[in-house]
Amino acid sequence: MSRNGMRPQGARNHTRKGISMLRTLGVIGLCLCSGLSFSEPAATSKYQIATVIAVQVHNSNAGDDSSAKRFEVTVRVGDTVYVVLYTPPYGIETVKYATGAQVLVLVGEKTITYNDIAGNPIESPILSRKTVTPAGRR
Repeated sequence: MSRNGMRPQGARNHTRKGISMLRTLGVIGLCLCSGLSFSEPAATSKYQIATVIAVQVHNSNAGDDSSAKRFEVTVRVGDTVYVVLYTPPYGIETVKYATGAQVLVLVGEKTITYNDIAGNPIESPILSRKTVTPAGRR
């Protein structure tokens, strides 16, 4: 500041340039955010909430040489009940306690995909599907 309590002319111009730069960055940021918000629902709108209804050990065929324990997991997605074949990674069998849990799934033609705790997609083949009537429509 100068002796008369006023800012020098150069400081005032510097402040205006800073404010102008912040406004420009703000407008660019808003444009980027709005672009992302328009594209995101299309990518995630196919995922649906599934409720685990039942879990049971899968009876493997005698000719099956797989030593990993597999499970038949029954899930309800909307008005459809699916039975999928789930093979737990690393032999971790926590799926036995998943009845009642809800998870986001992507239902495909032959598989159901969900993301594990690390965000990695896991596909399980669909063994059967059945349309059910909602409880309120009986």
